[in-house]
Amino acid sequence: MTDVLVAGDGRRKCRWPLGDDLYESYHDTEWGRGWEDDIVLYEKIALEGFQAGLSWITVLRKRAAFREEFAGFAPHLVVTFGDREVDRMLGNSGIIRHRGKIESAINNAGRALEMIDEFGSLAAYLWRFAPPVAPTAPATYADLATATEASTALSKDLKRRGWSFVGPTTMHAFMQAAGMVNDHLVGCWARDPCEARRVELVGRYAG
Repeated sequence: MTDVLVAGDGRRKCRWPLGDDLYESYHDTEWGRGWEDDIVLYEKIALEGFQAGLSWITVLRKRAAFREEFAGFAPHLVVTFGDREVDRMLGNSGIIRHRGKIESAINNAGRALEMIDEFGSLAAYLWRFAPPVAPTAPATYADLATATEASTALSKDLKRRGWSFVGPTTMHAFMQAAGMVNDHLVGCWARDPCEARRVELVGRYAG
């Protein structure tokens, strides 16, 4: 079976989201779209941390509940959370109830605020790790990496700065989602607009 198929809307797309309306909408409108908003970037890192060991669709289906529990993923609000909020979340079956991941997301909100103070925005820090030259465009799932030199470098620096649940594989998934790397397959209609946006932001934030 080919890894790019014609979807119900007549467009050629990566095969992985097809058959699920929520997943397909995420692929079409969010994944790899080149994000630079602080709240969006923090949310993506937090949710990728929750995804570790699970499928992304599991997290996506719980995202509304996560947003409610995490105050819309506004870092300046999440950083104020304490034991009461953690205990409340551990009782909410609408999210992934993992104490370590919940506490990590709260810790990382503080680290995100430190970065915003230092760099002006999360984007100004994170996009420096995006490869300036795109690697060979993936044609099949077999061409996709699970971690790269760029995601390993980002992971190492985040850990040095006190972040948690930010291993190289998790950070590669984040970089895909944020558009720092473009892993829409050759032939997917979304690949070209995502690459144009990626190039724009790499140029804007190049150190």
